[in-house]
Amino acid sequence: MTGALRPRGALDVYLQPAVVGGGLGDIEEVLAAGRRLGRAGHRLLLYRREGRRLPPSVSGPWDWPSVRRVRRIVPRARHALTVTPWWGVSAVPDPERSGPPGPWSVETGDIEHAYGPDRVVHLSLEEFARTLTSREQTRERWREGGVAVREIARRLHNPAAAREIHAFHDAYRKWRAFDRPNVLHLFTGFRPSRAFGREFPEAIQSGPLWPEPAVHDRRRLETRRWIWYASPSTSYRLAAKLAEAVPPPASGLLPLQIEVRGPRPFELPEGPGVRWRWVRPTSPDDWRRRFRGAGLRLVTGSRTLLEAIAQGGPFLYFNGVLNQGRRTRRHRPEKIEALLEAWRRHGVSEELRQDLADFSRLRKVPSIVRRALCDPGWAASFPAASAAVDYLPPMRDAGQLLDRWSREWARSGDPAQEFVRQLRSSVRRPRYRL
Repeated sequence: MTGALRPRGALDVYLQPAVVGGGLGDIEEVLAAGRRLGRAGHRLLLYRREGRRLPPSVSGPWDWPSVRRVRRIVPRARHALTVTPWWGVSAVPDPERSGPPGPWSVETGDIEHAYGPDRVVHLSLEEFARTLTSREQTRERWREGGVAVREIARRLHNPAAAREIHAFHDAYRKWRAFDRPNVLHLFTGFRPSRAFGREFPEAIQSGPLWPEPAVHDRRRLETRRWIWYASPSTSYRLAAKLAEAVPPPASGLLPLQIEVRGPRPFELPEGPGVRWRWVRPTSPDDWRRRFRGAGLRLVTGSRTLLEAIAQGGPFLYFNGVLNQGRRTRRHRPEKIEALLEAWRRHGVSEELRQDLADFSRLRKVPSIVRRALCDPGWAASFPAASAAVDYLPPMRDAGQLLDRWSREWARSGDPAQEFVRQLRSSVRRPRYRL
């Protein structure tokens, strides 16, 4: 170890952003954690071994915290912390993997070698609001595959289903690396799952890692301008519905302008009341300005959903659909379902909850669009961000947890394995609204 060690209150934090689940939100979440840890006074590093490129999409126009990019490891703090999406998939060191290496496996091995495994804690940011038991995961795979509800119920009584559920359980434990004693597996979401916690006691469940605090612009929102982050591959189906649903503007009004940003272009159909505009990848500041000023936000996945909730005001959610007609099924609906259940428990109106549920299924789009455009009471019925979370302190806000855990780890005299064991034990029974 070279160089003077930093004070016991500081950490060397290694950010390891990558796309794992298919969405760019995996990268943004790592950077959001980095911004929080940087403000806490820790040294932020982006270590990539010489000759290795960064994973795809990491070099995009992101809102990077103040991070030092390095090609060799020079520890300055007594302890290190890595921040990685799905650590078991993306960062298990090469000698321990049975499959191909993850995008950060090489660098993780280097970090553990430089500090020693007992001085490195790995923070694994797991998929947002995806706390399904093995039985629920199996049911969900069948549902997305097009299996009817009655057939799913019949299958679950078949002995083969028990074997499939057991196989999933074993694979999930392996690929989440729950057996690694120096990994903190953080599952953020709107509400906890007791059943998931019983099946996977190593998992720590908490409220969201929120985006940067919303800046409420005093200027009036541009009610005739919406913004849409259109990442699902079936976004074209929603575009067609919107083109049909938006009515021609009343006298003296301009057509509704919908600004669209997404990873892949698709046809934006003409409609009597809508004008489309593609937004190229732009600076984070420009995106926030557009997002905050829009009269309505069309969001997807987790990060833009959290941005919309934190900002306040009207939004609609669409994460893609599968199949056609009566067999249409939502893709990964657990995020919107968890939000709407939290809203229900906080007393949010049934009408608003039903509108968001229907829109996410591509149902009743014309009537929902009309209310969004013409009914001020509809927009005013969206609740404050606090209504989205069923956790109670200290588990309500993942950012506050990172502040506390990083301070404790920086000052800890225990090896990483013991620190993680004690932390897991202290949060095994999270407090939340009943």
